[in-house]
Amino acid sequence: MPVHTLSAPDALARLGEFDTVIDARTEDEYALDHVPGAINWPTLNNAERITIGTLYKQVNPFEAKKRGAALSARNIAAHIEREVIDKPKSWRPLVYCWRGGNRSGALATILGAIGFHVTLVEGGYKAWRAALVDDLPAQAARLHYRVVCGPTGSGKTRLLQALRAQGAQVLDLEDLANHRSSVLGHLPGLEQPSQKRFDSLIWEALRAFDPTKPVFVESESKKVGNVRVPEALIEAMRQSPCIDLQLPEEERVALLMEDYDYFVRDPELFCQRLKALVELRGHEVVNGWIATVQAGRVADVVRELLTLHYDPVYGASIRRNFIQYDKALPCALPDRSAQALAEAAAQLLRPGA
Repeated sequence: MPVHTLSAPDALARLGEFDTVIDARTEDEYALDHVPGAINWPTLNNAERITIGTLYKQVNPFEAKKRGAALSARNIAAHIEREVIDKPKSWRPLVYCWRGGNRSGALATILGAIGFHVTLVEGGYKAWRAALVDDLPAQAARLHYRVVCGPTGSGKTRLLQALRAQGAQVLDLEDLANHRSSVLGHLPGLEQPSQKRFDSLIWEALRAFDPTKPVFVESESKKVGNVRVPEALIEAMRQSPCIDLQLPEEERVALLMEDYDYFVRDPELFCQRLKALVELRGHEVVNGWIATVQAGRVADVVRELLTLHYDPVYGASIRRNFIQYDKALPCALPDRSAQALAEAAAQLLRPGA
């Protein structure tokens, strides 16, 4: 059966029509970013691609192509034996590689020869990425948002989780970014996604939302750790109605001690992270915080971080960036309990709230 091609914009629009999306690039290329839902069948793996590239440059293209063909055939055979034997003739895969189509074309040709209806993304991942970037503003614009605002430790992420548990549409940018969106927000043991991957995760989330229902999102800044929120999305958020979440100070301290429990377990890690605030707060203040942590009084430092650092910065930033904040719907939690959060979520989801 002949292999069909599809432009990247059309592939974006018709992604749900395919049974399987196959990324024929290397493991490292796939990890950096890939089409949402794609599985990785490397035509050449990481080491093999380097070997063939070196052969291409140091010997000649003909020798590289011969060796590359042998490796590719072996790998494609393994993919077919492992993944394809049980597939029905009606199976419809979408296949892509980086740009030129050599790696995906080899796989697609064999799958087509078997008798499957195979489609190639014209221009590969590079064209897909360009089409996704072009489509992100439209995806952001077709939705309406309710922005959960509130100072650090007020429970914004927990409220989003409570809203999601009750069926609300939630865009949790910090979860997608593997970061808590502050100078102390890096999560131990977790790497942030690449910018391309972050964009893809956001696009995938946005396209799944129902435009007739609100999307709840936290009042993030333009960057979440090292990744940047797409401009169209951040601008849409900043124009949207706000919810002003408030929690008593002692509850905020206790909540942060729970959410950042790894700082409590590892005070030295906390001290290392605090050094990032020297430029903003000066050596004397930060050294005082470090000494307090080393004395075992972590909660005291958390309280001072709130009152001296986070709250003043937040107060100025939120009014400057979110134009409807002055008309925000108040949402005061009595405590950080799951019951209080669930009741707040239910109130926000009532018609007319």
